Amino acid sequence: MDVTLLGTGAPQGLPRPGCPCAACATAVGDEARAATALLVDGALMIDLTPGPAFAAARAGQSLTGVRQVLLSHPHDGPVMEVPAGLPQPGRVADGRELALLDGHRVRAVAVDIPGTGYEISGATGERLLYLPPGAAPAGPVNGNGRTAGGGGPGPYDLVLLDVPARPDALAKLRASGAVDAATDVVAVHIDHDVPPGPELHRRLAAVGARAVPDGSTLVVGEFHAVPDLPRRTLVLGGARSGKSVEAERRLAAFPDVVYVATGGTRDGDQDWAQRVSLHRERRPGSWRTVETCDLVPLLAAGGPGADAEVPGTDAGGPGTDAEGPGAGRPDETSPLLIDCLALWLTHVMDEVGAWDDATWEAGGRQALRERTDALVAAVRHTHRTVVAVSNEVGSGVVPATAAGRRFRDELGRLNAAFGAECEQLLLVVAGQALALRG
Repeated sequence: MDVTLLGTGAPQGLPRPGCPCAACATAVGDEARAATALLVDGALMIDLTPGPAFAAARAGQSLTGVRQVLLSHPHDGPVMEVPAGLPQPGRVADGRELALLDGHRVRAVAVDIPGTGYEISGATGERLLYLPPGAAPAGPVNGNGRTAGGGGPGPYDLVLLDVPARPDALAKLRASGAVDAATDVVAVHIDHDVPPGPELHRRLAAVGARAVPDGSTLVVGEFHAVPDLPRRTLVLGGARSGKSVEAERRLAAFPDVVYVATGGTRDGDQDWAQRVSLHRERRPGSWRTVETCDLVPLLAAGGPGADAEVPGTDAGGPGTDAEGPGAGRPDETSPLLIDCLALWLTHVMDEVGAWDDATWEAGGRQALRERTDALVAAVRHTHRTVVAVSNEVGSGVVPATAAGRRFRDELGRLNAAFGAECEQLLLVVAGQALALRG
């Protein structure tokens, strides 16, 4: 089954007419995108794009064989004209199935906004899922790639959806088994709220997706290069650099994430309470939070011979924050987001008495080395997906106190050792992630 993308942009296209933003200004060449529309095997068209006959000709296709045109969403972009010779567009009711004479089968999938998703099966069993802009499947989706109660032969071969706007939709499909490591995930409905230039492709690759230019033809079920997802990532950055947002973005399209908060609570500190609240509001509701600095057992969970119990956690319901000891037991294979290593180091330095010179020299230095070495070893041997955040504090002024210099030096050593065990290392400056490795 061949799918030609006549357009890959949002309903108003990219660039938007008359918009001076950076994304629109740089949307030229392959980054210029018309409204998303699909041509399946030259016989089925999903959604309309401006000048569809010209778009098809530019892609080396023809619309003369189109027997069915289906719409997926209420169109709020430029008025679309139906070219002469094309059938009038229609829509399939949610849950209903349409069989075409050429062997394609189309089933309407309910979504959580006005519109309709479509599952399309080819004559030889290939399957794709197409979702309208800003949409996710409504209700539970089972491992057959169908809403609960349906049947089907397993994960989709190709999924086309609005990845930048709805990474949670991809997480839901992954949680159900409708998307697996071999599924080709292609971003469509791309709008001007995406970052300009190559940053879009970097962000998509980080969640196992890709974008292709208008006019691309995809062969459903054909082997392709799935973006290689790193198992361990360290995100560095200064204060308010956007490092936590970058770390959260990298896991937003994955299910059952465990957010490991190493900062705890600080009674009477309103500024700290506001920071914690902002972080919580950004997280998807399906994530669980564990407040702990005992990171080694979390990293060891899920590995060969690992103990099932994770200190500081207990059974917690899905979609709930599990704050504090005994407030949530994460799945041992769930991805971990650790925020952050600087606060973990502060906690450990408190425990070993690193702030007192005499205690430091009498054994505190060695105790800290043992704790950091244990953490680095756990990262090296972990079987979980891990994204960790840490502060980059070595580029500023020299701290005025001995304790400040000690913390700066030890955090620099920890970041270097932890980063050496990661497949990907990022430095975030002014909200922009710079790849140092991977």
